[in-house]
Amino acid sequence: MGTGATSHSDRNVTRGSCHCGAVRWEFRGEIPDATICNCTACRRYGVLWAYDYDGEAIHIEDPTGALTAYVGATRSLTFNFCRHCGNLVSWRGLQANDKGQTRIAINLRLAEPDEVARIPLQRFDGLHSFEDLERDGRTVAEVWF
Repeated sequence: MGTGATSHSDRNVTRGSCHCGAVRWEFRGEIPDATICNCTACRRYGVLWAYDYDGEAIHIEDPTGALTAYVGATRSLTFNFCRHCGNLVSWRGLQANDKGQTRIAINLRLAEPDEVARIPLQRFDGLHSFEDLERDGRTVAEVWF
């Protein structure tokens, strides 16, 4: 699985991988937004999240078992890193919802920039209010640096 967007059964597929290529992810379908969060973890990681459910729109491929997990302070999710290159690949909820789905997010910074540049940013105040903030019109392309 390489990087970049391609057609998959008439649906958009966006792909990303850690720096060394040991772990890859795929988001099948349109990515509605990229969440930029100011919580104590996300602001340090500098990530841009795209959310869905494990095994639904998001698929992670880790053929060599390179992912290692850090359990966040809330004990509600894990942050998943490549043990070889250190890239933060995803976070994953520790409990399934009532439908048996497990929430997961992939780090859009691991995709090719041109493939995710036009995705709108969703600011999330994970530090104070734990609510989405009003969109300001920015896209992923405007926060690469």
